[in-house]
Amino acid sequence: MAPPLPDAPWRVSTSLLLLSSYRQTWLVFAAAIFLVSVPVFIEAPLVRSLPWLSVALTGVWVWLSLLLMSRSVTYVWGDLLFGFSWSWLAGSIYWGWLRWEPLWHLPVESIGLPFAIWCLRRNWGKVGNWFYLGSLLGTVLTDVYFYLVDLMPHWRQIMRVEPELVSPILRNAVAQIQTPWGTAWALILALVLMAVGLLPLGTRRRYWYAFSGAVLSTILVDSLFLLAALLA
Repeated sequence: MAPPLPDAPWRVSTSLLLLSSYRQTWLVFAAAIFLVSVPVFIEAPLVRSLPWLSVALTGVWVWLSLLLMSRSVTYVWGDLLFGFSWSWLAGSIYWGWLRWEPLWHLPVESIGLPFAIWCLRRNWGKVGNWFYLGSLLGTVLTDVYFYLVDLMPHWRQIMRVEPELVSPILRNAVAQIQTPWGTAWALILALVLMAVGLLPLGTRRRYWYAFSGAVLSTILVDSLFLLAALLA
């Protein structure tokens, strides 16, 4: 009988570490989807009534992210939350004061872009900064669709009328989406988002999973808004 392998405990320990790391990577992916999807329905009503409070909450997210990053066991969550704080700040500024003009949407949403690039060049905060870039990419493609299908006039109207007058505007917007041109571009951009979101998942890197989660959640959020428009 062969003697027991002396490195067996080490192999078991390594396998457990790999399993734990793999599980956390998928949790990062799920958290990225959550941070794009759910806050849309929390921040949007808050920023309309209390925009300054929404902006002030950015400081809370930054403080909490730095607190989490100060501990190795929670570093990745602080990193992700730090990137989320840029998206929250941009959303607070735009939807609080500039929502009437869609041309300002992308410039404001890009407010954290120079900082994110600067951090990535220094190999710092990769999970959070790639999450922010994924969220920004989803926003860019959504806005591109609005331009291509000429939905910007409807955007401006919705932001200026009383709530009871929104439904007819949404129905007109949906009518444009359901044209061959609108449907074709919706499929093309959805396929682009799917490809960009799914390809990085083969790398098993947490920051790419954060990026993928942010990109793919754009499809979910856009689908929910479309459903709301159809039901209006």
